[in-house]
Amino acid sequence: MAESKPVEAKKQQVDMKLFGRWDTKGVIVSDPGLTKYIGLKAMMVPRSAGRHAKQQFHKSQLNIVERFMNRLMVPGHRGKKHLIDSGRSGGKSATGWKVTVQVLEQLEQRTKQNPIQVLVRAVENAALREEITSFQVGGIMLRKAVVTAPQRRVDLALRRIVTTAYQKSTNNRKTAVQALVEEILATYNNDATNSVAIKEKERIEREAAGAR
Repeated sequence: MAESKPVEAKKQQVDMKLFGRWDTKGVIVSDPGLTKYIGLKAMMVPRSAGRHAKQQFHKSQLNIVERFMNRLMVPGHRGKKHLIDSGRSGGKSATGWKVTVQVLEQLEQRTKQNPIQVLVRAVENAALREEITSFQVGGIMLRKAVVTAPQRRVDLALRRIVTTAYQKSTNNRKTAVQALVEEILATYNNDATNSVAIKEKERIEREAAGAR
């Protein structure tokens, strides 16, 4: 009687898609300086729960969508002050989760593209290259242009996009989702007329050019 050969189980490759819908494999980061700082790790749930919070430069390893969701928790924050109240946006991450999913859905409907790619391109367009720092020499305050660090470029781009959308939706009939979609699309198209993030970037870079 012939011995039966063991049947080898086929390895099933499961495609990890963000929220079970959007793939990050085909997303391209065009800016070489931001390649290592815009995380596109394949995952289904973009939520690390602060596991790497104590590690230096940990944010660069997080998925860019998770960093976007974290920024939604404090949309009115600017520097060490709150320009406008952020209380209604803080608290549970479920609020940021719902807003992010709706924003990605509308971006996909309006652009017919992968919404992750649209968000990445918007961050690239809004990322500063130069800014100004002040220092004191004797009794005089001087200003000097400095190159912005890559991780800070991503942080500032996300902050300006979210803060602008939050301001537009405060005391307005426009919802936070609508304001975010409009700001991301304008930044994606590099439209300084309708994008406050692009306008602010160009203003700071002009000042930095004059302080070289």
